[in-house]
Amino acid sequence: MTLLKTLAIAAAGLMLTLGAAQAAEGQQPAKGISFSFEGPFGTFDRAQLQRGYKVYKEVCAACHSMQYVSFRNLHEPGGPEFSEEQVKVLAAGYTVQDGPNEAGEMFERPGLPSDRFPSPFPNEEAARAANGGAYPSDLSLITKYRPGWYGTFNQLVNGIGGPQYVYSVLTGYVADDQLTEELRAEQPEGKHYNPFFANGHWIGMPPPLADDQVTYDDGTPATVDQMARDVSAFLAWTAEPKMEERKRTGFMVMIYLGILALMLYLVKKRIWANAH
Repeated sequence: MTLLKTLAIAAAGLMLTLGAAQAAEGQQPAKGISFSFEGPFGTFDRAQLQRGYKVYKEVCAACHSMQYVSFRNLHEPGGPEFSEEQVKVLAAGYTVQDGPNEAGEMFERPGLPSDRFPSPFPNEEAARAANGGAYPSDLSLITKYRPGWYGTFNQLVNGIGGPQYVYSVLTGYVADDQLTEELRAEQPEGKHYNPFFANGHWIGMPPPLADDQVTYDDGTPATVDQMARDVSAFLAWTAEPKMEERKRTGFMVMIYLGILALMLYLVKKRIWANAH
């Protein structure tokens, strides 16, 4: 038994060490901000998701695709819940390639609610050419594949911190005139220092946000912090659009299992009541 305990402690320590080493090599742990959708009973803030969509559309969509999201998803329960008319207008604001037509040619048309968000570039080569060789990642699932912190137990308790990662990158740029001489010496041309970026500390994307860059329909001040929080929440929804439904289902399952356990216990007591 002592040997098993020793091995378990050693394995746990090894996992924690590996997690910390991975974070040290790749990125600084994300900022510990909180969101309304965290926890077993957390839900998305509809107003925040709508603001986050606006930040994506007016800032992020110029470079980043969102290929796994359809316009109609913006109307579905559990998300931003735009009205059907709003979704039609939002979709029509995009140009989508369709075809071939009767002449065998591709053509462009206004977007429809059934369409997925179109990519801003026709292919990867064009995307790299427009961004100094860097390839802007698709944002549909970014909060699922970009962890904000590492460590097995930390992620088990707090999740992987994907939304916190997005927020930290957006707010974590260090201006060139604030870099140390050592960092200036190693700074690649056209790169910007961001200690939260996963692929090393040098990122090709310049700081994308500035105060009052968008105008929120609900009058919320469009600070960098607010826009970063809103778009991080929106991208958390695109990565897990059925989160609220999953939580409700899980809660009902737990109630069912609790009642079932109680019934089984009472049946057991009844069957064995006269046993000696």
